[in-house]
Amino acid sequence: MSEIGFGTWSWGNQLLWGYSPNDHDQFLKEAFNAAIESGLDFIDTADSYGTGNLNGRSETLLGKYIHALPKHKKRSITIATKLAPFPWRIGRKGFYKAFFASKERLQNKIDRVQLHWSTSRYAPWQEAQLIDGLCDLYEKGLFSEIGVSNMGPLRLKWVHKRLQERGIPLKSVQIQFSLLSPEPNKSTEIKNVCKELNIEFLAYSPLALGILAIPPTQEIKPKTLLRRSIFNLLIPSTKELREGLHNIARNNNASQVQVALNWCRSHGTKPIPGIRKASHAIDIGKAIKWKITNSEKSLLDELSRNSKVRMPNNPFQSI
Repeated sequence: MSEIGFGTWSWGNQLLWGYSPNDHDQFLKEAFNAAIESGLDFIDTADSYGTGNLNGRSETLLGKYIHALPKHKKRSITIATKLAPFPWRIGRKGFYKAFFASKERLQNKIDRVQLHWSTSRYAPWQEAQLIDGLCDLYEKGLFSEIGVSNMGPLRLKWVHKRLQERGIPLKSVQIQFSLLSPEPNKSTEIKNVCKELNIEFLAYSPLALGILAIPPTQEIKPKTLLRRSIFNLLIPSTKELREGLHNIARNNNASQVQVALNWCRSHGTKPIPGIRKASHAIDIGKAIKWKITNSEKSLLDELSRNSKVRMPNNPFQSI
C-alpha cells in the first residue's frame, strides 16, 4: 500500500466555485481516476461528508467511481469510511443502520470502518457500545479492519485494549497532523503509542487547509469566512516556514505540497490530503517517488517549532 492516501471531505460539502454540480462531479471523477493512476491506493471518506440534501454524497460518488474500475484495480485499493457517533446512534447496534447505508452507497466496497470521533468527554458509555457493535460487525466478516479518528493517547490505548480483549487488531488512528498542527507534543505522544502498539498513524489536513501549498510571496483570499479568518492569522506568521518549504521544493524540482507531505512521511505518518482536481492527484502522487533528507527534515522541524500561531484544534479531539 502506498505511503500517501487521499480524503474526500470536500466531495460532500463543497462545490467548485463557478461550476454546475454536473461539471463538479466530472472534475471529481477525473481527480479520482488520476489518483488511482498515480498510485494512491488508500481512500478515506465518511458518512457525514455531505449534509442536508447532500447527505452521504461523498460515499455515493466514490461508490460510483470505484464501481467503474477494472476488477484488479478495485481489489488493489483500500476504502476506509468513518461513521459519526451522532447522539441518536446509541446502543450496541447504534451503527448498524449507518453502516449498511454506507455499504450500499459505496457499492459494497468497505475495507476499514472508523469511529469518526470519540465521545469520551461527554458520553463514554455511548462510545463503548458503538465500539463493541463495530467488533460484532467485524466478526461477521462485513469488513476487514477497524480504525478510529480524533483520539488522544489515553483513549487510543483504551480502545486498543478493548479490541485486543476480543482478538481484534486496531488498524489505525487519524488525527490532524502537519507542520502547523495544534498540540505538537500530543502528536508525539500519539506517535509513540502507535509505534508501541503497531497502529497506523493517518495524518489528516497535512497541508493545513492548503496554507502550506501557498508560495511565500503569494496572497490568497479564501471565499468562506471561516477559512478567511484562519488564513488571516496564519499567512503572515508562516512566511518563514513557507520560504523553507519553497526552497526545499525548488532544490528537489518538486512542489511545496510534495515537501509538506514528505515531511509527514518522515515522521512515520501516512498523510491523507484532500483532492478535488486531477492536477492535485498528480502532484500528490509524485511525492511518493522521493523523500526529504535528514537535514531537510531537521530544518522543517525547527521552522515548525518556531511557528507560534498554529491551526485550531478539532473540538472533537479526545485526550
